[in-house]
Amino acid sequence: MTISHAVAGDGPDLLLVHAGVADARMWARQVEELKADHRVITLDLRGYGETPLEPGAKYSDAGDVLALLDELGVESVTAVGASYGGYVVQQVASRAPERFNRLVLLCAPTDNVVPDDNLRALWSEENALLEAGDVDGATELTVQRWIGPEADDEARALLRTMQRRAYDVQLAAGDVENEEYPVEPEKISAPVRLITGAHDFAFFTNSADYLAERLPTVERIHLPWAGHLPTLERPAEALGLIR
Repeated sequence: MTISHAVAGDGPDLLLVHAGVADARMWARQVEELKADHRVITLDLRGYGETPLEPGAKYSDAGDVLALLDELGVESVTAVGASYGGYVVQQVASRAPERFNRLVLLCAPTDNVVPDDNLRALWSEENALLEAGDVDGATELTVQRWIGPEADDEARALLRTMQRRAYDVQLAAGDVENEEYPVEPEKISAPVRLITGAHDFAFFTNSADYLAERLPTVERIHLPWAGHLPTLERPAEALGLIR
């Protein structure tokens, strides 16, 4: 299986792993700046963007990321993960901590933290729309609820495009099996920056707080202006959070 990816620029390796409501295009505004002093690696996980998802597939997003690093000859990397992408980064950094020199987790979930009631209600609403065949309605729900008030029309349009693409690919694939590696914060040796937003669901703030108590080296940042996708909401300011 070939994971669609792109490499831009020269310098230390920087891996960007997208959110579960997005794909590699979410990083476009940052990549243009980051490639001036980094070799920037972006990818589409299976079922997102340009990477297909076969019906009944058995795979591992975390395993795919490690395989891509091997393919590119990357021995040490800074990894930035947004939301679900941050969860994947935690998995790979727990499995192979020696491969990572720094982590940045943006509004990422983690193991052993219970989703809040508002998030559960959103998931129920999304599932009801999809079961009714209203993919457009589910897509609009994502745009309404998963991006903060600072986002401009361009960011909202991009989120709409990315989420609709993911729905189309994933619904066509049906049930698949994605093996998840255990997240073991105590094994993650790299410094970790944990970023959350005041307009996001409580689950993600609680996840960051849980990790902050267990990671060996951590920096905690809570953004009063941010929702769930700060790199789309304030692209220039978020650039400084990644670097």
